[in-house]
Amino acid sequence: MKDDLRVQIVDDDFHVARLHATYVNAAPGYMALEPVGTGGAALEAIHAFRPDLVLVDIYLPDGNGLDILRGLDIDAFVLSAASDPSSVRKAMRRGALGYLIKPFSEKQLAEKLRGYARYRRLLGSESALDQEVLERAVRQLHASDAQTAKARTVTETAVLGALGQTPGALTAVDVSASVGISRATAQRYLSALVEDGSVDVNLRYGTTGRPEHRYSLRAT
Repeated sequence: MKDDLRVQIVDDDFHVARLHATYVNAAPGYMALEPVGTGGAALEAIHAFRPDLVLVDIYLPDGNGLDILRGLDIDAFVLSAASDPSSVRKAMRRGALGYLIKPFSEKQLAEKLRGYARYRRLLGSESALDQEVLERAVRQLHASDAQTAKARTVTETAVLGALGQTPGALTAVDVSASVGISRATAQRYLSALVEDGSVDVNLRYGTTGRPEHRYSLRAT
């Protein structure tokens, strides 16, 4: 689908790259591009296709995968067998948003991808962020699904409370008025709650013909 986040996998092991592509394609909202196996091919693919996220190995036949991150304005996770602290620190210094040590399970990568999607959603607004939203967005990159469900901020708890106080669904405008936050902030929190499975969203067409997003707590 055109709105899927596109992922470029960089790994010189063809079988591993294909396996990781399978993991990515199984994650809702993601699409794996054709994997590449060298740093040179990675740079060409990144410039040609402008993926949303790069999954890069460190050990490549034509150099260190971390060199790909240098100077590129793109989000990336490192997927590598390199487990030494020096490699991890270098990856973080060069802008890696996450690091998975091989071998890892499909579930582990899926959690990272869900966290990245929540991070993107929270930072997807054109309006200014407040500190609480910023910190929550960064936490999504490192929290497991279980931790995300438990680590509710004050504002997020208030948004859930507003949804729980009415038998019907609410719009972002309704939630912003109830909680006392801007519509843009309410929209960011609602979108993140939809992403982590706490809230359902449905479209309703009003008299103007324009669709309206309405939110409600997901039944448990």
